[in-house]
Amino acid sequence: MPTEQPILLKNARLIDPAGGREQRGAVLVRDGVIQEVGPQVTQAEDAQVIDCGGQVLSPGLIDMRAFIGEPGGPYRETLKSAGEAAAAGGVTTVVSMPDTSPALDDPAVIDFIVRRARDTSIVNIRPAAALTKGLKGGEMAEIGRLKEAGAIAFTDGAHPVTNAQVMRRALTYARDFDALIIHHVEDPDLVGQGVMNEGEFSARLGLPGIPREAETVMLERDIRLVRLTGGRYHAAMISCADSAEIVRAAKARGLPVTCGVSINHLALNENDIGDYRTFLKLSPPLRHEDDRQAMIEALADGTIDVIVSDHNPQDVETKRLPFSEAANGAVGLETLLSAALRLVHAGRISLPGLLRALSTRPAEVLGLPGGRLAVGAPADLIVFDPDAPYVLDKRQLRSLSKNTPFDEARLEGQVTTTMVAGRIVFQRDTM
Repeated sequence: MPTEQPILLKNARLIDPAGGREQRGAVLVRDGVIQEVGPQVTQAEDAQVIDCGGQVLSPGLIDMRAFIGEPGGPYRETLKSAGEAAAAGGVTTVVSMPDTSPALDDPAVIDFIVRRARDTSIVNIRPAAALTKGLKGGEMAEIGRLKEAGAIAFTDGAHPVTNAQVMRRALTYARDFDALIIHHVEDPDLVGQGVMNEGEFSARLGLPGIPREAETVMLERDIRLVRLTGGRYHAAMISCADSAEIVRAAKARGLPVTCGVSINHLALNENDIGDYRTFLKLSPPLRHEDDRQAMIEALADGTIDVIVSDHNPQDVETKRLPFSEAANGAVGLETLLSAALRLVHAGRISLPGLLRALSTRPAEVLGLPGGRLAVGAPADLIVFDPDAPYVLDKRQLRSLSKNTPFDEARLEGQVTTTMVAGRIVFQRDTM
């Protein structure tokens, strides 16, 4: 079979977040992998040459938390539309959550997602399987068979596992199968009827609040079960200062614990809800500004490992409701990088440090070969201008749903080229 034409990406600002290195140079891609990288790479015979114009060239982003409607809800998002949205945002690998219909709790369904994504998506979509059957939290799913079918991790998505015995058993099996458990840390009994962060602002809006303890109580329990079992555990998203302290202490004890934070909790706080903006109704809820600042500090010092989009498309009918009745969730694949770059422009984190949380660390946590700008690494690459300003128009989003919290926001940083396995899957028209 004929091989694809090599591609030389020259005149680039190369950033390898795995090593924190930054230099000017080029990358030569051949047969889906990086063949050469660095300032010494100047030309290659028969290669297609792309001049990056001094823009950043880095590994593609790896998003560990995205909800996709297929199967069961293709009107919200399909694997195809999610792939197009991801490519436009510089995300080359997406971990899809099992909250579908049917839930991803059967090896045959996992196999369907793997095949369907391969056939229809322009980026890598890796399914996370259900941790419990039907996402009901009662009976553990068949971790071994699901992993063989292609599941990259195990989670009940937006559904927390409240039964401590089930979680203990799952962590034990995960340890034996070297599987990763990802958990949504929210105690539904403490959440109760709450719809936003509990505090002065929720009282002024007249909305029932969700205390931070709904998150920290569940997280504390899970950490203790990790200590008991030794299973690999990832808290999907933390959102408050106390949670950061809990994770920090667990890591200091050497426990196999990692955690993520959503871009929404780094860029927004409860005040952004303003006049009952339902596009900002999220789970966990947007917190106080002090908690947002604590999340940024925990990201900068390495307590928080990864940033996720928490991409959760909802149709108009589930969002055009009173705030208390509206569904949780916001789309985020296309705005993940731009919103995260606010931290770089504000001087809160370096660009290599940010890309480490968006690419290298997710790859390490998931056991994937990406996240590196090195010879032999997969050619899942992006080129982007970190300073390109634009105003977001939700109508131009490639996602089928338009429930973005950043509509009409002024953002900086746009992806100009996305490459997956050595193939260019997205190029922005800059004219």
